[in-house]
Amino acid sequence: MSVLILLILFTSCNGQSQREQLKSERIVKGDTVPDLGKNIMVVYQDSKKIYWFGSWETGVYKYDGKTLVNFTVENGLLNNRIDEIKEDKFGNIYFASANTTSKISKFNGKTFTTLTAVPSEDWNLEATDMWFRYSYGNEGKVYRYDGVTLFELKFPKPPNLSNPFDIYCIYRDRKGNIWFGTNPVGVCRYDGKSFEWITEEDVTEFRNEGANGVRSITEDKNGDFWFNTEYRYSIYDSLTLKSNKLYTRHESIGGLDGKKDSNLDEYLSSVIDNNNNLWFVTYLDGVWKYDGSKVTHYPVQDNSADISLFSIYKDNYGDLWLGTHENGAYKFNGVAFEKFIK
Repeated sequence: MSVLILLILFTSCNGQSQREQLKSERIVKGDTVPDLGKNIMVVYQDSKKIYWFGSWETGVYKYDGKTLVNFTVENGLLNNRIDEIKEDKFGNIYFASANTTSKISKFNGKTFTTLTAVPSEDWNLEATDMWFRYSYGNEGKVYRYDGVTLFELKFPKPPNLSNPFDIYCIYRDRKGNIWFGTNPVGVCRYDGKSFEWITEEDVTEFRNEGANGVRSITEDKNGDFWFNTEYRYSIYDSLTLKSNKLYTRHESIGGLDGKKDSNLDEYLSSVIDNNNNLWFVTYLDGVWKYDGSKVTHYPVQDNSADISLFSIYKDNYGDLWLGTHENGAYKFNGVAFEKFIK
């Protein structure tokens, strides 16, 4: 009798465990919708050519070329505000939100799981690591994900700088170094061993009048850098130069559009297209292209009124996309940016 009872209990518990496992692995389908939300701030295309549109209020949208699917917290997404979208080598998609501290969402194509960060001092630099911004709050922190653990890392105190700061953007350069754009202490390069800084004083046009922080870092075809100002920076390897010199700031490209005053003094986002042109997104003055000799302006409007922009992105085909605050997503047609309609 006792053996039979144990068998029944084991079968019951095992069945319950299997049901719980199936429940946790239930495929998330999302909601099929006719249109994107208004505040599409981030555009991303994964290795399967699927587009992901990150919103600041209505979660994330997946578009496979035919169907538009919306995922929100109701489907397991951590937050309905999406600030970053990235993909690992296995095809998993990650969503980070400035509204959520110490956690990011991971989507394996079927279900969402939440990664919780572990406070750590394990600063490291591996080619396979993924880096994410920490939520706002002047914490001076970032996340490093090695595929197993999400590390929450706090920056060492910048030399001669005492202001608290946030990380606004992250960029891996061609040599494998990681760059961090901050507000309000400038830009930092981490080479796996040490941290080097270019201060806010030298990466803003406004100097003592306040600034929006370093929101964009781009490396051009010559290996020079652009830190969301109209100035180009040559970055040096101190070991090669045998000196402590890190950079040279070159002449501004402002005014190359024929106007005296430039609107590129602090752009929000930048990208290099397949023809090595630099594209800059401003908040309320459209998009600007720099081909190495001149600057061309592309207004982005709705009903003849300039719209507020947030980001620019180049997809796997070389097409350019814009994220906007209130007007969905825009795509460049070769002549102008037009609103994306499925």
